[in-house]
Amino acid sequence: MTIFIVSLFLPYTIDFHLPKGAHHRRVSSARRAGERRHSADLHKKPLSYFRHHRKTSSASARPTALKELAQLSAAASKKPSKPEGEQPGFPFPTNPDLQLAPSDPVSPTWGSRGVFNQPKAQPPPSPAPSVLQHGISTDIPKPGPDKSQGPIEPILEKQNFADAIWTVEPSEQGNGGLKNAVRSAVDAGFLEDKLWVGTLGMPTDVLEDHTRDEIAEKLETDRDSLPVFVDDGDLHGHYLHFCKTILWPVFHYQIPDSPKSKAYEDHSWEYYVRVNKAFADRIVHHWKRGDVIWVHDYHLLLVPSMIRKQIPDAKIGFFLHIAFPSSEVFRCLAVREELLKGVLGANLIGFQTQEYCHHFLQTCSRLLSVEATNEGVQLEDRLVNVGTFPIGIDIESLDRRRKEPDVQEKIDTYKSTYEGKRLVVARDKLDHIRGVRQKLLIWEYFLKKYPKWQDKAVLVQVGLSTAEQPELDATVSEIVMRVNSAFDLAKHSLIFLKQDIAFSEYLGLITNADVLMVTSLREGMNLTSHEFIHCQDGKYSNKKHGCLILSEFTGSASLFEGHELLVNPWNYQECAEALNKALEMGPEDKEISWRKLNDAVTKHTTTKWFRTFLDNLSKAWDEQSSRDTVSIPRLSVNELSAKYRRSSRRLFIIDYEGTLASWGSPSSIVLTTPKRAVDTLNDLIDDPKNIVYVTSSRKPEEMERLFSPVAGLGLIAENGAYVRETGTEEWIRLVDAEETNAWKDGLSNMITYFRERTLGSWVEYLHSSLVFHYEDADDPQGAERTAAECADHINDICARHHVHAVLNDKFLVIGPITPNKATAAGVVWQTIQRSNSQLPDFLLVVGDGREDEVVFRWANKLGQEEKINSVSTVTLGTKNTEATATLTQGVTGVLSCLQKLAAISQSEKASGKVV
Repeated sequence: MTIFIVSLFLPYTIDFHLPKGAHHRRVSSARRAGERRHSADLHKKPLSYFRHHRKTSSASARPTALKELAQLSAAASKKPSKPEGEQPGFPFPTNPDLQLAPSDPVSPTWGSRGVFNQPKAQPPPSPAPSVLQHGISTDIPKPGPDKSQGPIEPILEKQNFADAIWTVEPSEQGNGGLKNAVRSAVDAGFLEDKLWVGTLGMPTDVLEDHTRDEIAEKLETDRDSLPVFVDDGDLHGHYLHFCKTILWPVFHYQIPDSPKSKAYEDHSWEYYVRVNKAFADRIVHHWKRGDVIWVHDYHLLLVPSMIRKQIPDAKIGFFLHIAFPSSEVFRCLAVREELLKGVLGANLIGFQTQEYCHHFLQTCSRLLSVEATNEGVQLEDRLVNVGTFPIGIDIESLDRRRKEPDVQEKIDTYKSTYEGKRLVVARDKLDHIRGVRQKLLIWEYFLKKYPKWQDKAVLVQVGLSTAEQPELDATVSEIVMRVNSAFDLAKHSLIFLKQDIAFSEYLGLITNADVLMVTSLREGMNLTSHEFIHCQDGKYSNKKHGCLILSEFTGSASLFEGHELLVNPWNYQECAEALNKALEMGPEDKEISWRKLNDAVTKHTTTKWFRTFLDNLSKAWDEQSSRDTVSIPRLSVNELSAKYRRSSRRLFIIDYEGTLASWGSPSSIVLTTPKRAVDTLNDLIDDPKNIVYVTSSRKPEEMERLFSPVAGLGLIAENGAYVRETGTEEWIRLVDAEETNAWKDGLSNMITYFRERTLGSWVEYLHSSLVFHYEDADDPQGAERTAAECADHINDICARHHVHAVLNDKFLVIGPITPNKATAAGVVWQTIQRSNSQLPDFLLVVGDGREDEVVFRWANKLGQEEKINSVSTVTLGTKNTEATATLTQGVTGVLSCLQKLAAISQSEKASGKVV
């Protein structure tokens, strides 16, 4: 069994070694030696935004932090303790012993080449800024070289790369947390056969076919990786236009509303579809029965359904590493339904937190008008399980990494650098989501409100600027300049590094930090905070039990529930007070707080995340396969008849609507029971061995009228709310009348509101429930959306009252979660047990609706527990089911089957076998 780990970028890429004199930008020797452009050594290249320095009034003033860093850089460069193979900021070092990636890496932009010799990106023309101009042509620009640069450079570049020597290198791109999780699973021994699927993270159009084939063969043979080659223009439009300009902001609650973004959404959707299809086709080509496909993140939302269409029985999991927004935000996407249907091709969909999981279920219910429960999303033909699986860090590998001499060197360096200072550390990508601007404004407010910390505390903010957001870059530069100009530069309370740092530098910083400050405006998880907490155990430094100031809008906040330093990054005063509290906190209080956080970190590791998700995926796939009507056998009437003959007492529980009688709209149908059904039931009850119950959603008084010709028949009304046992005329109420009236009164105005919005709809009032009918609505599609919205509101409001709303075909049922048909069936079973008569050894349950599934489950459990020798559960529907058999002939087939069984009893009676 192979596990396909599907991510946009592979953990590997290609470095080309071009001949001297080639017409191509060469990477400098210094950078190739280890000084990464986006991961520069903190001591070697200190950066600051401000340029004009005020002269200090005293020659003996304390050197600025930047000067200290420069001095330490020279000293550190003389120490040869750095392990061979590690390169600053590099996610996967060449030395296999150091292959630990930053869990929250700051990756370079696609096509920027990074530190490798790679082809130059040739992006397609961007869309016109005007939506009207863009709409004039529906043709998608074909990927290819930018003609404005002239035709010579691309031709020469293709010649240079045609026969160039190349090597496989660890990639700067990709999800560091996922890489760590896969490696930890391999180390733990429960991941043996894996296959990465993704792109190389670089332009590939200029590569010859034979070069692509050689690269693919090398990666598949030596690195368990399956590269996906797509046109550069497609990947550029997919990643930089649709993913980063449209999906990334929306998923983080920032709706793009500029003309540019509107044009990009229309312009780049086709690119997104193309790239997803390329992934799906590549996977399908290599898939073998029994393989597991695990798709990761928002770049590939369409892949699950694309694979499902080609491999209906594939085992597919999907995990979203980022946040999922509320339905009000998600519905702003023009392709909202396509994205939801795409990801619903999976068997199991995983999210970081329960909040994101709830948002997804709510969005599916509102936008797709499907039934969404705590278990998952109920589609027409199957159930898609949805769950929460918070990712963590690889503690074992992190501990091994912390023991390395280069990390110890950095720990000692920073200890000396900031001796006598309180060190506040932050590391973020410079975009609107990470809240860097808010953090710097908070620091400015903090220093003004608490001047005692101006010469005692320093904030080191590590951040990589992005070319996509120059406005934010300029804003942050202005704030940094203002802060450092407002206070004595000799104290230098703010150091901003517009670059990433080596992993050893990072570990040295967070080990010596007094406070880690995370002010993300929205984030799926924040594993930097997990690494900080673990590094504050005091094993490698006298600094320990540092404080974590964490935005309440991160996924990690849900794991650290109750943490006293959770903050709202928009509330500067609250954040400043949290900073002051953290810096003033005593050792005992810090230890208590740290231990609580550390317990959560150690319980949620990468290994646990990996194993838990795959275990749940296997379980979900097994359950869904068993419920698939394609795999469920048709009912064998002959085998059922044989079981019937061998039994000594029998129990029948049969649905009415759609099972014993055809059913349509309650507003137009005449409530009668067909004579054939009445005769069949009478024939069954005529055998004293048989106990027969009919279930229905109708009221008790309607059930009495419908089945008055059948003496001795047991009745279950309103889907289990009322039971009339055989041989009696009294009804047993299983619902509390006062509670029912209370929630009905509470929902009265809401139901009226939605009914008035839907012309042609009406509300049916039952004793224990309400039914919102819209089968005759003037606007069927609008009615479905209204019903879905109504169901969503009710399920949110009434969850604690054990009341829910369930969407059915053209009607919405609002009623108690329990009792249900299974509850009523349990009451029947208990009554039979108390009667001291012989217990049934034959049970037949037949139904066609979703409400019958609970009875199927109840009956199957009796069979599994061997309380009944022969249990048969039969469905007439085409949806996935827990029934053990299907009957495709509908009502006619049910009556024919029951008549054959009744005929057996009549034959036995005629022969004298029935007592």
